[in-house]
Order: sequence, then structure tokens, then C-alpha cells
Amino acid sequence: MRQWFSDMTGHSIEISYPPRRIVSLVPSQTELLFDLGLGEEVVGITKFCVHPEEWFRTKTRIGGTKQLHIDKIKELQPDLIIANKEENTKEQIEELMKDFPVWISDIRNIEDALKMICEIGILVDKEEKANSIAIEIAEGFKSLQKATEPKKVAYFIWRDPWMCAGGDTFISNMIEMIGWENILANKKRYPEIRLEELAELRPEIILLSSEPYPFKDKHILEIKAMIPDAKTLLVDGEMFSWYGSRMLKAIPYLARLVKTIS
Repeated sequence: MRQWFSDMTGHSIEISYPPRRIVSLVPSQTELLFDLGLGEEVVGITKFCVHPEEWFRTKTRIGGTKQLHIDKIKELQPDLIIANKEENTKEQIEELMKDFPVWISDIRNIEDALKMICEIGILVDKEEKANSIAIEIAEGFKSLQKATEPKKVAYFIWRDPWMCAGGDTFISNMIEMIGWENILANKKRYPEIRLEELAELRPEIILLSSEPYPFKDKHILEIKAMIPDAKTLLVDGEMFSWYGSRMLKAIPYLARLVKTIS
């Protein structure tokens, strides 16, 4: 049966429903497909799709999120490709669209993430399970014990150049959800910033993400040399930036983080 769907960018695709050969180009959405109960239907994932481990070990890998191996994807002959507007490159997605139906998510906040979970559930014929996951996440964030003080936070995603999460990102929304303030909320996407500039903004907390740049303890020392008064620590980037079913694990993680810093 052929059926039409619209993605989160307004693009319409026609697929053979339900899809039987799915390629996922986004780690958090790959994990969601697993948690929705799919198995053999997913035939290709990226080298960054590390969850679940059994898929990472056994599924065909089709390159990185921004450096896809188009030929490998074509060999898999997918009847559905699931992508993301930010994590994948426009040129490669447009190339894939010439031959295959590509469904694209566009995530800026938790509300978008919940919508994505539900829409992918419908797309892959797992609507009931998807709705259940979305409801559990929404209720979890609703009951999350937030910070009692709105501390000013800077969240680093890269070094050389130093880059932080701006205000129109999913990461920034996660920071706000736990009761803190993104000190760079007036900037868009992932602005570059010098440590001298950041010092002038007087952040109270500096978070160094484990991904996409693998920050280590030595980077804490580097930042403390410039901004000694801020509490600087390493955090699990998956818990702040994976907008699929991993959000279920993010809720208790964020609660522990707030408690630790408080």
C-alpha cells in the first residue's frame, strides 16, 4: 500500500506502507526506532548510531551524519530514509531525495522532539508505542525537580574554535527546562566565542559536553585558568542533545545534575 506523509519541514513523501527497509541518518532517531520495537526493518545506520549496541555491531553503517556514503545507501535500496535538518547536510539529503523518500525532522525544543516521536511512530506503524513514550517523557519533565536558583550557564560543544549552544537549540531548551539560564540565549545556533568574551558574561556554571567534541578534565583546567569563579564540569552530551527516546534516561540524569550542583 502506498501512503503519503509530511515531514517536519513541510516536505511530502510517498512510501510503501509500512516501510520494510529503513535507513536512519541520526543517532537519536535510530535508538527511537529500536525502542519502538523495530528490528530487521532498519537496514542502515550511521557510524555514530552507538545505541543500541547490538545494532551498532550488526547493522550496515553508511558513514557519518554529515559524510554519508551515498553509494552504500543506494545499495541498501531503502523504502524510507529518516534524517534531520541540522544533523545531516542539505546537499546530501537533496541527492538522496532524487531516488528515495526522505523524512526530515526539525528539532529546536522538547515540544518538537515529542512531535517527532509521535510522527515517526505513525510513519513506521508503531503509533501506540510512540505515543506511550512521548507521554512518559512529557510527564517526566513535568515532574522534574528543577533548580531553585536560575544560574547562568554556558554549554560548550566544541573547542578550537570554542563554540557554545545558542538560544534556538534543543540543548538550550533542556537547560531552561531544569531551571537554569543559557547565558548565550540571545545568540543563534552554535556561536563561536573566545574565553575572554565568556568571562565578561560571568557564567556561574560551564558545562563541557562529551559530544560532538570529547571534552576531558584538561579542558576544565584550561577554562578555569580564564574563568576561575565558574563551576566547570563535564556532562553527558547525549542527555542534553539526543531528542529521541533517550530523553527518558535524560530526566533522572538532569535531576541528579541539578542536585549535585545545588
